[in-house]
Amino acid sequence: MSKLSNAQIAWRAAQDIEDGAYVNLGIGFPEMVAKFQPPGRQAIFHTENGILNFGESPAEGEEDWDLINAGKKAVTARPGAAFFHHADSFAMVRGGHLDVAILGTYEVAENGDLANWSTGPKGVPAVGGAMDLVHGARRVAVITDHVTKDGRPKLVKRCSLPLTGVACVTRVYSSLAVIDIEAGRFVLREKLAGMSIDELQAVTGAELVIPASVGDLVVPEL
Repeated sequence: MSKLSNAQIAWRAAQDIEDGAYVNLGIGFPEMVAKFQPPGRQAIFHTENGILNFGESPAEGEEDWDLINAGKKAVTARPGAAFFHHADSFAMVRGGHLDVAILGTYEVAENGDLANWSTGPKGVPAVGGAMDLVHGARRVAVITDHVTKDGRPKLVKRCSLPLTGVACVTRVYSSLAVIDIEAGRFVLREKLAGMSIDELQAVTGAELVIPASVGDLVVPEL
């Protein structure tokens, strides 16, 4: 099955971030979104360990390891960047001061429940700051492959893994489609042009609502 690469998914998600938005990107794959801001737009990126308005990764060998993001990756500081206590950073999150949080996931349910951590043998040891982000940010989006490595749907009727948050996700950018969550249902907005709705439904674990107009999911070669 043809599908988008991680970079292409991240590019598509970046197109919906407004100029000047305060944005938190989840650790790992979501961090890639920062590379693809549209020309003329500049988000202000926040990290839970206490930086606002950090920039791209420094060149190899020029890292300052006192300047890292929540994923322990070296970053740079943009003009006007601020540094603050970890507690103040979470006060920003919990106080509703972030416009967008973009996270990865294991499962997303049709009602917007999110499961992006696991207690299994290969799971992370704790939920981390994501539990705060999903209920503190004004908009929560997910970027993900549409299915697991063994072909099981990641968009499901009900999550089977421990929840990060309840009814918190509003949009999913997957390797096959862009899907909104509205009134407890998956609503299809865009899909790969070469894939039929029936083919997409077959790899989605809950019923898709199909509006009168569904756009093509068009991304550049990256």
